[in-house]
Amino acid sequence: MPTKLQPATEQFSGGRVIILGVAASDCHVVANKLIEYELRASGFNVINLGACTSVDDFVNAFQSHPDADAMVIGSLNGHAYEDLKALRDAKDNLLISCPIIVGGNLGVTRDQAAKTREKLLALGLGRCGGVTSALAPTPAVELF
Repeated sequence: MPTKLQPATEQFSGGRVIILGVAASDCHVVANKLIEYELRASGFNVINLGACTSVDDFVNAFQSHPDADAMVIGSLNGHAYEDLKALRDAKDNLLISCPIIVGGNLGVTRDQAAKTREKLLALGLGRCGGVTSALAPTPAVELF
């Protein structure tokens, strides 16, 4: 079982790996680049798949890096569930075995974001969090 992520303020050694990407229908990469920067500064090896990343691309990345400590997926366009619902099959078929963390703007409205969060958690994701406003982010919740 992979070890839990430690706070980004701590330095790591041993080549810990994070697979990072943005959900399939989403081209927003600013947060993705900031997260990559912070993870690298904390000693992680980051496999950044960038924007518009399909579940198949995440599966392929994990197959290439089975030692990954976690997969971090962002979504800002409000379509996270539609983009990521195939993760359940990937986890069930052991194509991805590391924890998956999803964060960002999970729905177009606050009500939709809350429902989407619950749907993502029902998929078995370990952490799933959204942003309630630009000034008041909510913490990510672990998925799978």
